[in-house]
Amino acid sequence: MSGKHSKRANGDNQAAGHVVIESPTMADGAALWRIARDSQKLDLNSSYAYLLWCHDFADTSVVARVGAETVGFVIGYRRPAVPDAALVWQVAVDESQRGRGLAGKLLDALFDRLVDEGVRYLDTTITPDNEASIRLFESFAKRWNATLERSALFAAADFPDPHEPEDLFRIGPLVPAQRPSGR
Repeated sequence: MSGKHSKRANGDNQAAGHVVIESPTMADGAALWRIARDSQKLDLNSSYAYLLWCHDFADTSVVARVGAETVGFVIGYRRPAVPDAALVWQVAVDESQRGRGLAGKLLDALFDRLVDEGVRYLDTTITPDNEASIRLFESFAKRWNATLERSALFAAADFPDPHEPEDLFRIGPLVPAQRPSGR
């Protein structure tokens, strides 16, 4: 993994308790699947899908590690029809790390890199009753001093199985000079 895709949080020390945020490797796939499964809130994709995310979308995803353990992730992709946007597919944090702001740090680390690559918008979908995710992305927009727009995307009737509607959240423009890290 190249250094440009690694961002260390809380210093360079990888000792227990220190979080390291970097691009995933294929070896992270099983941990991402486990964290998503254990959340009991996310739509669980197949284990194969998480391996593909780590293999094919490592440049638009990040993982958090404490020591050798993967404890959180953001997976996303660049939208082919909207080249200046990246869609965040899932955000998850292991129960042992919740309540510490790690999800926000993961998003900031990922978009700190992606704005340098021309991404100006974060897109994500959220069900209307997922208050925790709504707060997470509202907080992200505030930290980046960006506008958050919300619109209907998929109605419950669009899904072939029981599923709540999904609203599209678009945050931007994300301006390099306004990044929270102050770079």
